Amino acid sequence: MNLIIQGGALPTFLLERIVAATGASAVEPRPPQVVRLTGATRTAEFEALIPLLEAEKLDWAFVQGNKKLSDFGLICFDMDSTLITIECIDELADFAGKKAEVSAVTEAAMRGEIDYRESLRRRLALLAGLDARVLARVYGERLLLSAGARELLAAAQNAGLRTAILSGGFTYFTERLRIELGFDFATSNELEISGGKLTGRVVGDIVDASAKAHHLARLTDELGLHKDQVIACGDGANDLLMMAEAGLSVAFRAKPATRAKADVAINFGGLDSLLNLFDDA
Repeated sequence: MNLIIQGGALPTFLLERIVAATGASAVEPRPPQVVRLTGATRTAEFEALIPLLEAEKLDWAFVQGNKKLSDFGLICFDMDSTLITIECIDELADFAGKKAEVSAVTEAAMRGEIDYRESLRRRLALLAGLDARVLARVYGERLLLSAGARELLAAAQNAGLRTAILSGGFTYFTERLRIELGFDFATSNELEISGGKLTGRVVGDIVDASAKAHHLARLTDELGLHKDQVIACGDGANDLLMMAEAGLSVAFRAKPATRAKADVAINFGGLDSLLNLFDDA
């Protein structure tokens, strides 16, 4: 395995301890601010050094050697707090004067403390009666892509991967992002609107964790891919089932429970730091 450490200057004393702990056979600096240790093994001694890496705000990952981005055929992203920096439902709630209430439920759901379907129903009910024109304001004034999102997406598209947004968020936002960024697929919840106002419900079935996982498995099958050719990126408990359907799961600035179950965690860098794990990106 290779151990990739990135995001800043790696102190010499820490590098020496990591080499000893992992038995790495070689150390290769890869500008900018990336170090690759080849022939490394994840050990209990390395685990003890993780707090020191985190104190230096360094991301790390053990990856298979000689792995290329072009070995994959599909990359999918959760939307809220993964592909973009905001939770759209929280920003809609802000216009309704209920952001604190809705954000509290969002956080509990992302930590896995509340079933996603129930959490979405609770939050949407608080938005009933909100002018639907607010959707355009959230998209235009508050929605920002996460750091490195454009770069990762462009590299994936150039390497021949198909791209998807699989979100428990809303089609108003996923469809605009799909068109603007050139995604191949997008799946999310459609807000019900009547008389120019949100009703506090969605149209059809709720896209929850199980639905996201189902859509990823369906896409994998339709594209003729194997599981190990799929990358899935997410941040919350609602993404874990989807991430389990992928050969490479990536937790981006995620909740602890999500980080613990992911193959790779990006806690400090941008989404494009994922590219440093591959030999052809």
